Amino acid sequence: MNEYMVEKYRQLNAFAQKGQILFVGSSLMEHFPINEILMSRGLSTVIYNRGISGYTIPELLESMDEQIFDLEPSVIFINIGTNDISRPEETAEGFEADYRNVLSQIKERLAKTKVYVMAYYPVNVELAKKVVAWPEAPLAAELRLQRLDKANAIAESLAKEMGYEFINVNDGLAGVDGQTRKEYSTDGIHMWPKAYEIIFDNMSKYIF
Repeated sequence: MNEYMVEKYRQLNAFAQKGQILFVGSSLMEHFPINEILMSRGLSTVIYNRGISGYTIPELLESMDEQIFDLEPSVIFINIGTNDISRPEETAEGFEADYRNVLSQIKERLAKTKVYVMAYYPVNVELAKKVVAWPEAPLAAELRLQRLDKANAIAESLAKEMGYEFINVNDGLAGVDGQTRKEYSTDGIHMWPKAYEIIFDNMSKYIF
């Protein structure tokens, strides 16, 4: 658990506006420069980003208040689980149970909140092996690539079960091989701001 980030969000939440849009997840959400993009386009929409790098679903479950409930959001975009499917020991059953727990708590405590469950972003295994952002990164990228379809199917099924919407906003990120285009990825797993510009354009119809 990243106690620094959790405490940071706890303090920020004291000043946050209730009923706004929330982005929540792990590093792929934390790195989303959403407010930079909004400002560059002259948009005044309020979006809070409560992603935490390295987070797994069980870690999110330990900080649901700080990352979600304290904000009382009207809309949530959630992208969590890529770190879970990057672990060799992770099982589909454990992944599904953990994600169901997250969504069930949101359903119970934020009954009127609209939730968008996001499809997982693609990866680039070759680039992950070349850059090696951390020792386990090449293996993490390979596991993600192998498990993305299954993980997306589980996330989509859970969204339907909860009455939420599953969205895929990845159009334009991947090449013909289905992996992230090298010009959009920093290390085969994470992405440059220009990739998030594409994602934002794909998300706009849901945000607005």
